[in-house]
Amino acid sequence: MPLDPFFAERLRTHRRYLLRQAWRSVTSAVAERMPRMPRSPAAEGVPGTAPAATSAPAPSPAPAKPPAKPGGKRPLTPRERHRKAALAWDRQELRTVGTPGPGIATSEHVVPVAGYPDVRVRVYRPSTLAEGEPAPACLVFGGGAFRIGGIDYPTADAACRRRADASGVVLIAVDYSLAPEHRYPTQIEQAYAAWEWLHDEAATLGIDPDRVGISGSSAGGNIAAVVTLMNRDRARLPVAVQILEVPVTDLTGRFIDLRATYALGIPAFIALRELVSVARTYLGDRSRARESYASPMRADSLADLPPAVILTAEYDPLRGDGAAYAAKLRRAGVAASATRYLGVTHDTPIFVGALPAARRWEAEVVAALRRI
Repeated sequence: MPLDPFFAERLRTHRRYLLRQAWRSVTSAVAERMPRMPRSPAAEGVPGTAPAATSAPAPSPAPAKPPAKPGGKRPLTPRERHRKAALAWDRQELRTVGTPGPGIATSEHVVPVAGYPDVRVRVYRPSTLAEGEPAPACLVFGGGAFRIGGIDYPTADAACRRRADASGVVLIAVDYSLAPEHRYPTQIEQAYAAWEWLHDEAATLGIDPDRVGISGSSAGGNIAAVVTLMNRDRARLPVAVQILEVPVTDLTGRFIDLRATYALGIPAFIALRELVSVARTYLGDRSRARESYASPMRADSLADLPPAVILTAEYDPLRGDGAAYAAKLRRAGVAASATRYLGVTHDTPIFVGALPAARRWEAEVVAALRRI
């Protein structure tokens, strides 16, 4: 069906962003291939020579982080600026098209991860929980293309608050490390450590370890699906359900559906460039995309995994990933439902304050949580 009118201006902004990114990539590649001017003796640091006005020294490798200015703060790196802008955008989205979450009780914990950085988790306790009665729980992984996002993003925090309170399920959000500073398999090992920690601390957290689910969105959907595989292969702790929202399940790009971006007027090469960039940033070596813990769709078998609730969007190139994963789960004998929301895009769940389809989407997630 046609794209919902809500997205019209957003689509124009997104197109401009992708075109700018593509242009910067092209100009950077051209600049790198341009021949360098010969360096002057002054540039080489030869004693007794004066600096040449018309010649510039060859650039030296940039430090990982710019040095601080005297008496001031260190300037931000391009990636830090990008993340700062993304956080500001997310804050604005919550104010304009989102819905704040209720003021429920939360607590934060740091989970040790053998061989990898410790990971922070935030526990959301619904206000409706009965005192002293073990509660159902769900481990949650947010999205952000593996390189932005986290539990402190306002829309992510608000969604956990709303969903926990509406479902009566304790949500445990995992603040996994971001790429490229930390690459695969850091994120999945942190995720699995949080999964084990949840069970080890179930009594302290007031959780029923036999009533636990796993949920994730976009990149977080990938991680959630991988944790179910790791759990099957390592511990076989009970999992009530896996809830996967617009998940990326195959980082080789095999199931990317470019018809979705074509319908939005986004050239295929631009969409592919962005998707390849995500995989490269997360994996480092893209050949690792064939590993089942990077691309759960690549697992030899999906048998003995928990029931799955998968939600995809019509105007999202990842819609094929979700549909193909649901089909493979069914062939393996796993109960899997797959819902495609028509007329909407990848980031629909954010817009609960302005878009009826987003509210219906969240209601479906809450219904799945209530079945835990």
